Amino acid sequence: MNVLPLSEKDKERFNVINKENIDFIRSRYNKVNRWVIADMVRRSAYRYPDKPALIFNDITLTYSQLEAECNRFANALLDLGIQKYDRVAVLAHNTIHHVISWLGTAKAGGIYLAINYLLRGKDISYCINHSESKIFIVEDALYDLVRDVLDDMPSVKTFIWSNQGKGEPAPAGFKGFDAWYREYPAEEPDVELHIEDPVQMTYTSGTETLPKGVILTNQSLLAEYTGCIIDGEYTPDDVNLNALPIFHCAQRDVFLNPCLMIGATNVLLLQADPKQIMEHVEKFGVTMFFAPPTVWIGLLRHPDFDRHDLSSITKGYYGASIMPVEVLKELQQRMPSCKRFYNYYGQTELSPYHTILKPEFQISKAGSAGQGGINMETRIEDDNHEPILSPGVPGEICGRGPHAMLLYFKDADKTEATLAHGWFHSGDIGVLDEDNYVTVVDRKKDMVKTGGENVPSREVEEVIYKDPRVSEVAVVGLPHKKWVEGVTAIIVPKAGQTIKEEEIINLCKENLAGFKVPKGVIFMDQLPKTPSGKILKRDLRQLYKDFYSK
Repeated sequence: MNVLPLSEKDKERFNVINKENIDFIRSRYNKVNRWVIADMVRRSAYRYPDKPALIFNDITLTYSQLEAECNRFANALLDLGIQKYDRVAVLAHNTIHHVISWLGTAKAGGIYLAINYLLRGKDISYCINHSESKIFIVEDALYDLVRDVLDDMPSVKTFIWSNQGKGEPAPAGFKGFDAWYREYPAEEPDVELHIEDPVQMTYTSGTETLPKGVILTNQSLLAEYTGCIIDGEYTPDDVNLNALPIFHCAQRDVFLNPCLMIGATNVLLLQADPKQIMEHVEKFGVTMFFAPPTVWIGLLRHPDFDRHDLSSITKGYYGASIMPVEVLKELQQRMPSCKRFYNYYGQTELSPYHTILKPEFQISKAGSAGQGGINMETRIEDDNHEPILSPGVPGEICGRGPHAMLLYFKDADKTEATLAHGWFHSGDIGVLDEDNYVTVVDRKKDMVKTGGENVPSREVEEVIYKDPRVSEVAVVGLPHKKWVEGVTAIIVPKAGQTIKEEEIINLCKENLAGFKVPKGVIFMDQLPKTPSGKILKRDLRQLYKDFYSK
């Protein structure tokens, strides 16, 4: 870059401040002052060249090695003809190939798209075709999900095979990942990148509607990483276990990437198996661990929980849903070395971190989602988009700040509706307390409307968790002839425990207004969940839609 000397006309640009001149100067000296995802690992390698950045099975990459591998991948993409903002889709577990694909795509100027591996067939081809992805990287262990729809992806020019799931050879029509990219140089590619550039695309989980393609920029992500590092108190000495899927923004953008940014060590676990989680904590001295409440509960209920040394964990994080108070107390009792718990709350559209409840308030503000992060503002709005300032009055949780998305791809109307009036509208219902701490009451579309009254399912769930025999509970509204929707509790008992319906009903009667008491109780062995641990209430509503008609 900068081969041609400045002309006299170009020199004149330094004398007048306007957009055209500033754009010229920024482009000319782009690498000097830029702040983009592509530079993140290189800067950590400058500080910690020989420190482990990624550990996966028997593979360890130092920061200098990870930087080299990401550069090779980026150069390989450019040789395939990838252009700025082209989408590169990845269907993979938590592997080194997945991380290299993400960071290498950023270095090449493309947009990385991680595919939810709970989807299959046409649902995956929808994401590929809607995003117009040019490159599709498929892990061998997940090949069966797309085997029958590969011919239905006309935008894809190159299919690449990752063998880090099962170690199987590439089928016809695929380039083998390692053989393909490792022949390229480890020097950083010469690509002009800007903080405003879109760099990541994530499809919302689609628990209520068709997934929406959320476009995030370097700015939104780096601001979010910085907020996580400061508010979550990450340090270069941390060892972070990535057990939840990194295709999901919570594990990837709240933990994996901020830890890479600060120079901490990341351990990758293929899947969130409780036994393997505990073994990896012991083996690698994991200091920080994130999981939604459902996974923390799974660990507590595992028969080997007290047989493993988990004392290296000093910081515990949760999100996706509010931690039941009784579960939090049990974690604090059985993991005394983990003295600091943090609750993150947010949405894909906010990169995704919005608010945090810090350790010192876990008891006094139990159940709260906390306050807006260091780079974010938060407020509660009424239906007229006016702020609600009175404590305890429910309204929609809204936020604004540099974490916010750029747009929903190919959906101007939803982008406008979501970002209108100067705030991001979450679709969640919340209330403020007297200290401006937010408590999430419910999803706007998930409120149980029974007999003309609104019942926050979260409130009913918290009461049911008071029964020590309850492992998990989800409260939903099911079709009811009399009440339109009947408040229904779907419960997973702890192993070896028996619970009767009338016991749950009586517990709720003692603690709730009459209209909030469940009309029925259902018992299950396990609740359906997304890989990030969110309970799929839509699936429960569908499964039990005829419950009250029997």
